[in-house]
Amino acid sequence: MAEHTRSSITIEAAPAEVMRVIADFARYPEWTGEVKQAEILDTDEQGRARRVRLVLDAGAIKDDHTLAYTWGGPDQVSWSLVKSQMLRTLDGSYTLVPVQGGHRTEVTYQLTVDVKIPMLGMIKRKAEKVIIDRALAGLKKRVEETGTAAGGETGTDG
Repeated sequence: MAEHTRSSITIEAAPAEVMRVIADFARYPEWTGEVKQAEILDTDEQGRARRVRLVLDAGAIKDDHTLAYTWGGPDQVSWSLVKSQMLRTLDGSYTLVPVQGGHRTEVTYQLTVDVKIPMLGMIKRKAEKVIIDRALAGLKKRVEETGTAAGGETGTDG
């Protein structure tokens, strides 16, 4: 039975700025610690990624996988696993909600991971939580740094 993990963060930028960073897969290696390579394999009629190949190195987990993306308007994107060496399931989504008149964005990241090797559910959810927290922190740092020419704060490198 697949259970998911969810977490949220508020970013000092409009939803469109946040989604611009999320949709820019080619730059993921610059701001995500785990993604070493990203290649867009297919796009939709609006030029958004439909299938993306990602090469990951997250310490114990090294993988080369392909994800299928579904864009739910300007404030939501979800993905599901197409193929992987190590994973059975990798389903997730980002949902953006404008706050303070649209000057800030609450980003909710939901993730379900299932690996091909046996792993306790408790350990899986802890891994999901680490992935989500690192992704949200990296996204926040990237958006806020690119949104201000001054670069912003130095972040944690979890």
